[in-house]
Amino acid sequence: MTARPPHRRTRRTLVAGALCTGLAAGLAGCGGDDPDAGTNGVGRLDPAKIQNRTVKAAQAAATVHLAGTVVSGGRTYKLDMRLKDDGGTGSVTTGGSTFRLLRVGEHLYLKAGAEFWTHSSGADDAQGSSGDAAAAEKLDGKYVKVPTGDPAYKRLSTFTDKDVLLDGLLTLHGTLDKGDRSTSGSTRTIQLTGDDGAGGTLDVSLEGTAYPLRLERAGDAGTLQLTEWGRDFALTEPEETETVDYGQALPTN
Repeated sequence: MTARPPHRRTRRTLVAGALCTGLAAGLAGCGGDDPDAGTNGVGRLDPAKIQNRTVKAAQAAATVHLAGTVVSGGRTYKLDMRLKDDGGTGSVTTGGSTFRLLRVGEHLYLKAGAEFWTHSSGADDAQGSSGDAAAAEKLDGKYVKVPTGDPAYKRLSTFTDKDVLLDGLLTLHGTLDKGDRSTSGSTRTIQLTGDDGAGGTLDVSLEGTAYPLRLERAGDAGTLQLTEWGRDFALTEPEETETVDYGQALPTN
C-alpha cells in the first residue's frame, strides 16, 4: 500500500478545516438575523409577560434616576429626580418656577429662590407686598421643612416617592402589544405599546435586567427617561444652618 506524502495529508486537513470554518461562519450569519441574539430574552416573551417582568424589575431596584416631563391636571412638570425606597432628591419646574425637593424618611424639604415664595395675592396692598418680599428673602435658598399636616406635603412628597411615581407612570393603557426594537442611549430595547402607542410606549432593556428605560405617556402627557437603576446616592438631612422650620403651614403661594 502506497502512503500519501505528508504534505498532501496536511493540505487536505487545511482544506477541510477551512470548509468547516466557513460553514460555521455561515450558520452564525444566519443566526445573526435573530434580533434577540445575545439579549436577556425578554423580546421573545408575550407583551403581558414583558410588562410583568419590567414592573417587577423596577419595584425591586433600590434606586432610579427619573428625568423628563409629566403633564397632569393641565400643568406641565419638568422632573429631574433621584429616588430610593426611603426618599428622594432633585428638581421640579412648573409654571416658570423651579424648586428643589429633598425627602429623607418622613422629613420633606423644599428649597427655592425668593421669587418662588413671592405671591401676587397682595399685589395691590403695598404693606402686604412688602411683607411678602421680606418673608421671601428669609426663605431664599433655604431648605424649608414642609409640615406633614400641610396640604402641600402630600402633593410634593409624591415627586419623591419611588413606588408611587413608578406605579402611576409605568401603566400602559389599552391592548398591550410589542412594538419595534430600538435603543435607549446605547442600550438595545424592545418597545411595549398600549393601543399601538396611543396608550403609551415603554422601552424595556434587552440587556441585563429588563428595566424600563424610556416612557412616552398616553395622550402626549410627557416623556421620561429612567436610568441609573440600582446606582446608590447620598440622601442626608440638610444642615441646621440651611434649614427653616416654617411652623404648621407653608406660606400661601
